[in-house]
Amino acid sequence: MAQGNPVKHKKKTNSVLKNIRQTERRAAINRMNRTRVRTAIRRMRAALSSSDGAGAEKLASATFSELDKAIRKRTLSENTANRYKSRLTLALNALQAKK
Repeated sequence: MAQGNPVKHKKKTNSVLKNIRQTERRAAINRMNRTRVRTAIRRMRAALSSSDGAGAEKLASATFSELDKAIRKRTLSENTANRYKSRLTLALNALQAKK
């Protein structure tokens, strides 16, 4: 460590403290939304991997709805959500074609 004068810290102003509070709140909301989307995708993938076509088809609309909500809330970008929807739809169609 360097020796000499100690580092002087600036006092945090009210605007900085407010910005910190806003960032923490937004991060919590984004984390909640992202978790909800990931859980929905995980459930649908589990249904697809267990070859449960009927269950996966029921979960599809709920999963796509969660992805659309994430787009509206700006948690996911539109391209990312559409990529997820496309891949899940392809897997669902492949499962239905197999049967």
